[in-house]
Amino acid sequence: MTSLLTLIPGLTLIPPLWLQIAIVAVWILLILLVSWVVNRFVTDDSEIVRKIVHIGTGNVILLAWWLNIPASLGITASILASSITLLSYRFPILPGINSVGRQSLGTFFYAVSFGILVAWFWHLQQPQYAAIGIMVMTWGDGLAALIGQRFGKHKYNIFGAHKSWEGSLAMTLASYIVSSLILLGVQGNIWQTWVVSLAVAIAATVLEAVSFLGIDNLTVPLGSASLAFLLIQLLSAS
Repeated sequence: MTSLLTLIPGLTLIPPLWLQIAIVAVWILLILLVSWVVNRFVTDDSEIVRKIVHIGTGNVILLAWWLNIPASLGITASILASSITLLSYRFPILPGINSVGRQSLGTFFYAVSFGILVAWFWHLQQPQYAAIGIMVMTWGDGLAALIGQRFGKHKYNIFGAHKSWEGSLAMTLASYIVSSLILLGVQGNIWQTWVVSLAVAIAATVLEAVSFLGIDNLTVPLGSASLAFLLIQLLSAS
């Protein structure tokens, strides 16, 4: 954060915490603006709008990591977002995002998982694992839903949930790519990077496939982050 302040003239006059909040707020507002424009002028498909918000807001974890945002701020934001989403299941606060009447608590679990991962891995000073968990959910699940709905010709059912092999493949590939990029940036081009990323991608795909009522927004990020963290510890020690 110090380098950011010194690189841009005038930012040194703004308290770091307020600057961090402002940057995140601007990003979220930009995502909401894009989703509104798409919904207003491009398509009335609510699922596309939801996924724009889903993917866009998920990338906040990278901003939080890059800006070194305090864990307390991330946890507070998670609590506020969770409360708002719970209310929106009762009242049409976020109708285009939450799909009122849809039998899913996915948006709520999404906000909760963010707070849990920030609390856990910021405390351990290992924010890369929180980023892996959220980014796997953000890009993996987001692209799986979009590709599965558009190109999913080969269907399968698990616990009454309708999935497609095309969507699951998209989940695996996206999860592998984001996990690899994060671990590559943190620990470099070593064999653990590729092996752990593959294990995370497969586990995330399985968790997404067997989850229901939106609980994959909790199981996928927590499971992916936990598995990556545990495997890196085990493989590094061996």
